[in-house]
Amino acid sequence: MRRREFLTFIGGALIAKPRRAHAQGERVRRIGVLLPSAADDPEYQARMKAFSERLAQLGWVEGRNIQIEKRWGAGDPERTRKFAAELVALAPDVILAPGSSSTGPLLQATSTIPIVFATIPDPVAAGYVESLSRPGGNATGFASFEYSIGGKWLELLKEIAPGVTRVAVIRDNTTPAGVGQVSAVQTAAASLHVELTVINFRTPGELEKAVAAFARPASGLIIAQGAPVVHRKLIIALAAKHRLPTLYPARLFVTGGGLISYGPHRVEQYRSAAGYVDRILKGEKPADLPVQAPTKYELTINLKTAKALGLGVAPALLARADEVIE
Repeated sequence: MRRREFLTFIGGALIAKPRRAHAQGERVRRIGVLLPSAADDPEYQARMKAFSERLAQLGWVEGRNIQIEKRWGAGDPERTRKFAAELVALAPDVILAPGSSSTGPLLQATSTIPIVFATIPDPVAAGYVESLSRPGGNATGFASFEYSIGGKWLELLKEIAPGVTRVAVIRDNTTPAGVGQVSAVQTAAASLHVELTVINFRTPGELEKAVAAFARPASGLIIAQGAPVVHRKLIIALAAKHRLPTLYPARLFVTGGGLISYGPHRVEQYRSAAGYVDRILKGEKPADLPVQAPTKYELTINLKTAKALGLGVAPALLARADEVIE
């Protein structure tokens, strides 16, 4: 080896050595994730992709300085509670809990591990935080919307299906969200001359019977936030079977064949949640991070479904839509 080459080699080794030592000495942080869906759900895969991509932009790369432990509840409360305890036992630095079905069990399992939620309608009423500005405990995150959105849902349903005079709200009455949203719809129903019925979501079999008993001409449905998204195929199929124009709280229902949806941009909220995870990993406390409201809502319309229901969608409504599925 020539002298110049030898000196270059030695110099390069001296420079490279501390870099390798730094990489080896970098502590790998652990992030727990408790999701309400099955592992093969494409919607939640897209949300987690956005979450991971935003973390990478902030300098957190899986396999380098973070390890992400995912658990999938698949809409099963018992399974979700089991996974909540399992994640807490792993003692992660922070846990992502998208909605109430995950956040509730996690807060029962730990009062110390930081929890970031992504889509909860009213975390104060649910008891997850003391206030929006000062959460006060070990959880914070992003609210999905205010209860007043229930009135907007009914207005949009009447706009796309003007002949509807009877509406059933399908809700989960075990959560504050399900109760609060119905109150907002009831207020709007009086001014729009709509007869309102409430269907409490329990089991798929009970839901099928309840929708069949409700269905008749000039009827429609509103799916409140909190009705399990893991059962969205059943809900969409029931709406189609009974020819019920239906308003959904999230885009994923409409891409799956539903008529119309209006709600926060959930993928965007997962990106925002990654920002809070980053801040917590850098030393900030959930108690000091205010709960934030959505910054972007999306209106999605499925024209194919509208045609199947014999509905003509007004150009003005189509012009306001963020996405039109044909």
